[in-house]
Amino acid sequence: MDKDILILRNIPRESPGIIEDVLKEFNLTYQIIDFDHTTYQQVENYKALIVLGGPESANDQSQKMLRELDFIRKAIQYDLPCLGICLGLQAFVKTLDGKVVKCPAKEVGFRDPNNQLYKVKLTPEGRADKLFNNLPDVLTVFQLHGETVQITTKMKLLATSDFCKNQIIKFGIKAYGIQFHFELTEALLESWVNEDNDLKTSNIEQILSDFKSIKTDYQKNGRQLFINFLIISGLVNC
Repeated sequence: MDKDILILRNIPRESPGIIEDVLKEFNLTYQIIDFDHTTYQQVENYKALIVLGGPESANDQSQKMLRELDFIRKAIQYDLPCLGICLGLQAFVKTLDGKVVKCPAKEVGFRDPNNQLYKVKLTPEGRADKLFNNLPDVLTVFQLHGETVQITTKMKLLATSDFCKNQIIKFGIKAYGIQFHFELTEALLESWVNEDNDLKTSNIEQILSDFKSIKTDYQKNGRQLFINFLIISGLVNC
């Protein structure tokens, strides 16, 4: 039996969005697991691991978070292709002896504290990495986090931004963490603005308007980013 790609969901509303669309497009099998409710197999029974975002902290000492960190640690030791998004990134960094700390400025939505669209910029190492093939050096992104990471010398910084520096991290040959959200669809954003506490108290009309204005490039870039990850992981050929 062919192995599945494992998608770990930390909260029901943070579903895979564009990620799931691309997996279906390439006819790749996958399994979405809610950490709180479902058991999962050993890491060797999967062909890649994707850990999505959520409102928790990787510093939490809950049984759920400790189980998540333990599973991530085993996946890294097994050299499984890995991708962490938002909380997923922070969990990877925590597992690998980095630190998760409070952001200098909480990042929410598409606009920074100066009311400019959030941008992340590739570092020289990022420009050389295959994760960014066919992508621009500067990406407009959606942010939703109050914590950030401090990385170790064993990690590579691939993209940075003005307010929370460490935006894309590489942990190994096929393991990456992304602080921002590249996976948004219209349906996903609609659920987030109705359910997430930080978004509910933000200018929802502005957020929806911003998404509409950048949606074409945003989703094109998000799709390419994930396809590049699948190519690096050896799961698709393009």
